[in-house]
Amino acid sequence: MRNFSVKTTSLVGAYVIDCMPHEDCRGLFSRWFCSEELSAIIGERKIVNVNFSRTVRKGSIRGMHFQKPPYSEMKIVRCIKGRIIDTIVDIREKSETFLEHFSVELSDENMKMLVVPEGFAHGFQTLEDDCEIMYLVTEHYNRSAEGGLRYSDPRLGICWSLPISDISDKDANHELIGDDYKGVSL
Repeated sequence: MRNFSVKTTSLVGAYVIDCMPHEDCRGLFSRWFCSEELSAIIGERKIVNVNFSRTVRKGSIRGMHFQKPPYSEMKIVRCIKGRIIDTIVDIREKSETFLEHFSVELSDENMKMLVVPEGFAHGFQTLEDDCEIMYLVTEHYNRSAEGGLRYSDPRLGICWSLPISDISDKDANHELIGDDYKGVSL
């Protein structure tokens, strides 16, 4: 029984996973993670945290976050309530898609997940009130390795879907990317 359909994105190493629920008269069953079925993506990594966030206002932005090496992390992100536009930016030094971004709508209805590889910044905007997000993460949080890009940096060219209703001071004030920005070396 197949539980997932994996699709590549325009950014090498990033994937969208479609969950394939099994339905009958009672409702549905869906697997959210299977190390065996997703081994081609996960490799030898281990999921070390399962994180949860709730964002109350439509139009809110969280991001663009990443952890610097040697604490870089892979995330698998799923919206379990509501709808979001999930966005990643390739910040891998010398990558062919350096500073390019990719966005996908994740919702409780479409059951899609976004695989955010190491060397990518990640953020999202809520398209509805009261959105809940679950993250499977392969590295423990390390405050000294925390990094971020400004959500509105003109070099990134991200066009958010809605006017911004809420954003943290920290996320709103990340430095703009300078001409000398080299990204992260993995």
